[in-house]
Amino acid sequence: MPRFELLDGVSDLPREEWNALVGDESPFLEWDWLASLEQAGCVAPEHGWRASPLVVREQERLVAACPLYVKEHSEGEFVFDWAWADAAERAGIRYYPKLLAAVPFTPVTGARFLTAAQEDRALWTPQLAGALQKICSDWGLSGVHVNFCREDEAEGAPARDYLLRIGFQYHWRNHGYETFEDYLGRFRSKRRNQIRRERREMERQGITIEPISGDAVSDEIFDAMFACYEATVQAHSWGRQYLNRDFFELLRERFGQRLCFVVARRGREIVGGTTNVVKGDTFYGRYWGALEPLRHLHFNVCYYAPIEYCIQRGLACMEPGAGGDYKWLRGFEATPTRSLHFLAEPRLAQAVERFLESERREAARVIDELERASPIRGKSPAGSREQPG
Repeated sequence: MPRFELLDGVSDLPREEWNALVGDESPFLEWDWLASLEQAGCVAPEHGWRASPLVVREQERLVAACPLYVKEHSEGEFVFDWAWADAAERAGIRYYPKLLAAVPFTPVTGARFLTAAQEDRALWTPQLAGALQKICSDWGLSGVHVNFCREDEAEGAPARDYLLRIGFQYHWRNHGYETFEDYLGRFRSKRRNQIRRERREMERQGITIEPISGDAVSDEIFDAMFACYEATVQAHSWGRQYLNRDFFELLRERFGQRLCFVVARRGREIVGGTTNVVKGDTFYGRYWGALEPLRHLHFNVCYYAPIEYCIQRGLACMEPGAGGDYKWLRGFEATPTRSLHFLAEPRLAQAVERFLESERREAARVIDELERASPIRGKSPAGSREQPG
């Protein structure tokens, strides 16, 4: 018989045991990332995040797990349910605490129901989904939220209990490009010329941009990238600093071979850049920052330099995170995201489901329209290819 158990954190488990479940999945599910968030204090009860990963053993062998948190708010999730919480409170329904299956502060799709390589995911997904509902009931929580889950998980969770939410992000895909010019060649002339102007602006300002990864990453670069991240968060009223220096230090120690920094310099001085993660054939853009406001620096370090990096190394996809219609203008494609929501209070569940039905239709419409209106030639509805501009 499988034994279900809640731990006090992913860091309670041996690294190799947890990572055996992750396999080729999202790098942000790996022990090194999740345990570092816990041990750096970014994820902690005093910040409204109580790590409570669910693990399942059969004869002491870890066969399944779920990254799980008890939440006292909705910060750092990127699947926004503030309106649901407000409606619940107005109706006299307590919304917090709630149960969240996700990666903190990371809007990246990946498995939320982890299984050992030899196990049948189709069998374990509903079992884990049901276990989360039982925890919700036993602890008197308002609901379970499974954010940025895989498509098969959205289909495999009990449909009568979990509500499906569809959103979208902009992802860049490598359509067999050999050079950055190949990529530019897919654009209509107006947009192609605009990208070239934005790239030339770096030279005009005396800025050089270089991707740096692996053993080439120095202590100076780690320190500068944290300073850039911190400065940019503090420069915006809507910014939230979820990460601290201790987390960056742990990444330096544990995650260095997965990191790629895109560094912008004026002479020898670092003026901005991005912290990114690479695993398999995917480049994940995570944290960007600048120490001074420079025209078009954001587009160059967040999009153009990473795209060139992906093309040179044959990577298939770049996921830059949530938000930003300006990504679509630069050739990123609208890609559906999925989350599952179980709400224990029937009245709230019914109201949310009515909203989600409408939201799903609107998401499908917008994704279709963006595909049809793509700035990249050859993406028109009938598949016809326009003549070069």
